Amino acid sequence: MNQAELHRLMTVKGQKKKDATSLSSLFDQRLATNLSLIKNQFFSLYQETEHKAHFYTLLDTLERLFNDRPAELQKQDIVRLNSGNWYQSEQMVGMQLYVDRFNQNINGLKEKLPYFEDLGINFLHLMPITTRPVGENDGGYAVNSYHEIDPKYGTKADFTTFTKKARENNIFIMLDFVVNHTSDEFIWAKKAKEGSLNHQNYYYTYSDRHIPDEFEKALPEIFPQSAPGNFTYNNEMEKWVMTCFNNYQWDLNYRNPEVFIEMLGNLMSLANLGVDVIRFDALAFLWKKLGTSSQNLPEAHTLISLFRMCLQVIAPGVILLAEAIVAPRNIIKYFGEDINEGNECEVAYNASLMALLWNSIATKKANLMVKSVTEIPNKPSDATWINYIRCHDDIGLGYDDDFVRAMGFDPTAHKQFILNYYCGKLEWSPAKGLMFMYNPKNGDGRITGSAASLLGLETALEQNNKNIIDYAITKILMMHGIILTFGGIPMIYAGDEIGTLNDYSYEQNEDHANDNRWVNRPMQNWDVIAKLNTEKESPSTIIYNGLKNMIRLRKEHNVFADNNDIKIHGCPNEHVFAYERTHEGNSVWVLSNFNEVTEKLNIAWLLYIGIRTGKNSINLLTGKTFELINNELPLKPYEQLWIKNI
Repeated sequence: MNQAELHRLMTVKGQKKKDATSLSSLFDQRLATNLSLIKNQFFSLYQETEHKAHFYTLLDTLERLFNDRPAELQKQDIVRLNSGNWYQSEQMVGMQLYVDRFNQNINGLKEKLPYFEDLGINFLHLMPITTRPVGENDGGYAVNSYHEIDPKYGTKADFTTFTKKARENNIFIMLDFVVNHTSDEFIWAKKAKEGSLNHQNYYYTYSDRHIPDEFEKALPEIFPQSAPGNFTYNNEMEKWVMTCFNNYQWDLNYRNPEVFIEMLGNLMSLANLGVDVIRFDALAFLWKKLGTSSQNLPEAHTLISLFRMCLQVIAPGVILLAEAIVAPRNIIKYFGEDINEGNECEVAYNASLMALLWNSIATKKANLMVKSVTEIPNKPSDATWINYIRCHDDIGLGYDDDFVRAMGFDPTAHKQFILNYYCGKLEWSPAKGLMFMYNPKNGDGRITGSAASLLGLETALEQNNKNIIDYAITKILMMHGIILTFGGIPMIYAGDEIGTLNDYSYEQNEDHANDNRWVNRPMQNWDVIAKLNTEKESPSTIIYNGLKNMIRLRKEHNVFADNNDIKIHGCPNEHVFAYERTHEGNSVWVLSNFNEVTEKLNIAWLLYIGIRTGKNSINLLTGKTFELINNELPLKPYEQLWIKNI
């Protein structure tokens, strides 16, 4: 039993008592449930003999933050505890978007709530909307404040009005908590530059290059082209400061307990705006240690768990998402393991599945995906994934080298092939993407571009070739069909629902020109959306309606809730990805053909995995039965079936 389960149990027991609604009893109950873990985690990071006073400060901070939580959200916390793991429901379907690029500002976003309802979206990840430096700011991930809304989006009152309206419409809101770094304009950085030694200790600052040079021996470069190295010299301090991402993003020093306590307050300032899910950005980098890559360190996991244990005391209705785009075997650890199993983040990005899907498109084979997803350890029962195809960021090729070798490929050569396929290096490839942050030292690189352009729609439209257009549309729907059925929360990137292509206008913007990830950060095309009801045969309409149908089907079948009940079926045909979702004796099988030619599945294998043939099963996507030809089930190019026995 993890801590979340204990809190649900104690909430039920507490509600039977007369004083259950008093704030003091709620706080005492929650603190008692988590206190021993909070104490052990805190003193495992911060030596007890030196930091006992900081621990008492933390306890006082917990009570203050609890009392500062708005009453409406306090009540919601209790409802969430009583409703179990709401985030694992088949009803959850998300969309990630930039507020300004979607519809100007917060009030513009509120106007579009009917659009989300029509498509079936009830979970919104809003890209950063708090204040940030003018000019380069890493898309808002260089933060000047964790809770003050940037005026270009509106006011704090606008946002709290929006989140209240979202709650009334049963829409969940997620915002980023940039937990690893601040901008160099953040109040702490300003005070550090003014000479405050206390605030210089909030960051990693050094008077000479001795320690920075020792760090550099093991630290990888995140942006080797635009921000080489991991330290920047600041003339005002006359010191070197750690800047693992960009020179204007200063890494926070969590070895200082004051930083943790202050950041807990910032976390709650964000949550109290009416945010349901907090996305912990770049959390793999939280703890720095000489002689290591300073990624995925045990202390980082302890720190994340400490954040969550404190959050359960203050606001247990708020959950955490791990933004850890790391190797497959490391991703699962952000749910918590061993004694902390289920006690870190409730949700994590399924970056492995995302990268494997793009691998399968390029190779036309599902074998690496089957091998990889079956080897990843089971996640805790209270945890779930965010499954996605594209996002605001690049596509990293985080494949397990051993699994690639098992497929008969050299890992380095294989990654180069994937880069070439998507980045215009292979004449026969229909993909139109760009290479991001290629590092000639080790051959590593990432890919950027919109889903539609990477899947060939841009090329097909340029060639005005209907067959290729149809293939591209089918690929787009197949990929979305997988994230809608695989187990977890599907997260659709705004614009992908209408097949938005690459936006090359970023090249004319001096603040964006050096970051080609902006090619996949387009303005939402409301002119195209206005024609969805009239231009029935346009690619945008076909994609939108196909996606809308799949979302509806997901919500109608509780087998798609995440109950750790997915079964991967190794298919004799290496071009086909097959898995089964089950719940309370019911099953749905999802079959996807990644090849550009028709593939056939033998009746014996279909019967073996439990699929009835003939008129004893239907394809949910069409509502029709399917026919066998010579005892084989044909799957057309990029076709997907959702099969249910009847």
